[in-house]
Amino acid sequence: MASPAGGRQRFFLCVIFHAILAFYVAEGENLFFEWHVAIDNTIKPVSVDQPVITINGMFPGPLINASTNDEIHVNVFNDIADEPLLMTWNGIQQRLNSWQDGVSGTNCPIQPGKNWTYTFQLKDQIGGFFYFPSINFQKAGGGFGPIRVNNREVISVPFPKPDAEFDLLIGDWYQRSYKDVRSSLNSIITAYVTYPDRILMNGKGPYMDPHTKVHASFTVTKGKTYRIRISNVGTTWSFNFRIQNHRMELVETEGSYTNQMMVDSLDVHVGQSYSVLVTADQDAADYYIVASPTMYDNGSYVSRYGIGVLHYDNSTTPATGPLPSGPDPFDAEFSINQARSIRWNMSAGAARPNPQGTFNVTNVTISQTFILGSSSADIGVVTHYTVNNIAYLTPETPLKLADHLANTSGVFELDKFSTNSTNSNLELGTFVASGIHKGWIELVFQSRFDDMDSWHLDGFSFYVVGFGFGDWTSELRMTYNLYDPVVRSTVQVYPGSWTAVYAYLDNPGIWNLRSQNLKNWYLGQELYVRVYDADPSPAKERPAPENLLLCGKFGPQAPAPPPAYSGPPSSASTLRSAW
Repeated sequence: MASPAGGRQRFFLCVIFHAILAFYVAEGENLFFEWHVAIDNTIKPVSVDQPVITINGMFPGPLINASTNDEIHVNVFNDIADEPLLMTWNGIQQRLNSWQDGVSGTNCPIQPGKNWTYTFQLKDQIGGFFYFPSINFQKAGGGFGPIRVNNREVISVPFPKPDAEFDLLIGDWYQRSYKDVRSSLNSIITAYVTYPDRILMNGKGPYMDPHTKVHASFTVTKGKTYRIRISNVGTTWSFNFRIQNHRMELVETEGSYTNQMMVDSLDVHVGQSYSVLVTADQDAADYYIVASPTMYDNGSYVSRYGIGVLHYDNSTTPATGPLPSGPDPFDAEFSINQARSIRWNMSAGAARPNPQGTFNVTNVTISQTFILGSSSADIGVVTHYTVNNIAYLTPETPLKLADHLANTSGVFELDKFSTNSTNSNLELGTFVASGIHKGWIELVFQSRFDDMDSWHLDGFSFYVVGFGFGDWTSELRMTYNLYDPVVRSTVQVYPGSWTAVYAYLDNPGIWNLRSQNLKNWYLGQELYVRVYDADPSPAKERPAPENLLLCGKFGPQAPAPPPAYSGPPSSASTLRSAW
């Protein structure tokens, strides 16, 4: 018979073993990257002379292929000769670490000829995301690339392992310099009529277009299944995605496993990411891959489509026949019904072994509601896009830096502007609102635009509980899906419509809440949410990094960024769309 002491010893050894195992399971690897961000005038994705922003000579930029809880270190060298730079990580939550978010409210820009290292953990996340430059309208010139956050091996994935994966970055593109487009936005004559010209797939022009030097192509083997991670990295257009003669199984969006559903086509809005499974189950041939603009009068201009090729490895037959047809691009009913049908997989694990549906919104208590109305406004001869009548004015000093070093003094006034009604006066202002730490917030996005819009919240994922046409009212809460709403970080808002989401504000910091439509964002459609926890423990929020850049009132005078807008005081203003 074993002695009691021997039993206790085995028990403690077992406890120690499981503690060590838990440590190694929870901790990830350190991954190091060195990026040189530069302008290349020779790429010519649509055969015109224009500057393209590359990373290490690549367009799109290199893949960040990581796993849950990995620590990412990206040393970014700004080799753009005449402009500062920031990189942001679309959908990466930067848990307890808004210092690394890479937007104007959190970071001083990297000046030309300088470098700075971002360091952040992919804490408790999985899924497909992307990164891009966040200031000076530079996203319209490139600089974007894919991020994969793979499951840890101990966490099961709710579908069979695919035979291979592809990253597919699709986005609209201008046939001129992003700097010229940026300049055109300063005039009301051109700001409202400035639209992209093409759609690129992985930085390549459309198949069959005489201006395209090389098109996107993906080689598959008959009988095998592939995961395609699709992101809309564009500036303006939503698109409908489809593959000739192939159905797709939707399985993930922005870090959430969805209920698996078969689709013939999928609407993807600006800033959104999806994973679909595609089985090569057709005769060996080449097949069209199509992304066509939605909610945009494309006429018969197939040249505005993004077109690539799904190539079977033993195919000798080029893609033939008409392009696969999609839904009517103005059929908002189809699109909104598809959006409502995308539901959260309540039983699947994601970044953690417990089911992701363990944490749901069935019985939550809402602590605060923001009703955010977006519209456009003309101040003098300059166009602005507004939230509750406020066009965001970017201060020279990042909000996070001012909050840390000066208790906001002289940089912004917290809660100056209303978050649940239209401010009475149209203003340029630094819009910063308080979010209640560890409280549930309801965000209602109300659009007065004729075009599609989409909204993104840094630092969090939110539960998409409702869509609707017309004006939102409190009675419409009765229509919310509180059982299995999908969880993501970017959500679409249809023309003249509303979208509602819930978010749990457990991540202290200052977080950007913005339109993903680049023109809207650049011209003022954004605000920041300050989620404050008075506890100074680094377990609650990481301290400022040792390599913290200083600027504005705390640093040397930096070169002025290109002007976003200017104009007379708000008293000389007129509203283009009354809100």
